[in-house]
Amino acid sequence: MNRLQGKVAIITGAARGQGEATARLFAQEGATVIMTDVLAEGEDVAANIGSAARFVTMDVRDEDAWTRLVAQVEAEHGRIDALVNNAAVVEAAPMEELTLASFERMLGINLIGTWLGTRAVAPIMRRQGRGAIVNVSSTSGLRGNANMTTYDASKWGVRGMSKAMAMELAPHNVRVNTVHPGAIDTPMLNPSQRETSEIAAELGLPMARVGQPLEVANASLFLVSDDASYVSGAELAVDGAWTAGFFPVRVGDQSFD
Repeated sequence: MNRLQGKVAIITGAARGQGEATARLFAQEGATVIMTDVLAEGEDVAANIGSAARFVTMDVRDEDAWTRLVAQVEAEHGRIDALVNNAAVVEAAPMEELTLASFERMLGINLIGTWLGTRAVAPIMRRQGRGAIVNVSSTSGLRGNANMTTYDASKWGVRGMSKAMAMELAPHNVRVNTVHPGAIDTPMLNPSQRETSEIAAELGLPMARVGQPLEVANASLFLVSDDASYVSGAELAVDGAWTAGFFPVRVGDQSFD
């Protein structure tokens, strides 16, 4: 416990799912947490967490909003120790059916929002001589998926961009890493709240279950904590071996390729 005692963290997309789990965990570990989202329920989540959390309604695509947020956090707390760029949207459809507006929206939130957030906190972290940034990509940033062209493009972009950021910020002791969640039980994966065992079977997940938001939050906790003080430019898949290789289909006690 208290792995983040005294630290100040900004978490985007924190109103539900992985972002909410990360905000709750960071607060439990001693951090002051600034939560952002476009979803109003983030207010209730922050209130439930208590005095360690504050919610700010913000669209991560808004450059001016990032400037205001970072200035306010620095003025109030004098530091920013961690940023988790978690906000994301997804739309699955065949390539020919996706619109330009959809493409631009996903890139704007998933990729440009991540860039804007990192760019906004970087000067403060440089001055401090320390900081940790976690950019939440996806297993879709490790491999391609049919009917996910735009989402894949955005998450591969986050992965590549984070490598460059890690190199640029390393001389200032500012670390940048990516987390790549697989099938996680969130509203994004499971909006209709189906039995997760059905989803695991459909996707052929090696562990035969979907992951939980807290399992992603724990990965982010490690990467922003001092336990990961020499970890930067890394990619951490939280996917139960889903991207490790080909997993044979099982029928009864037999398996076949």
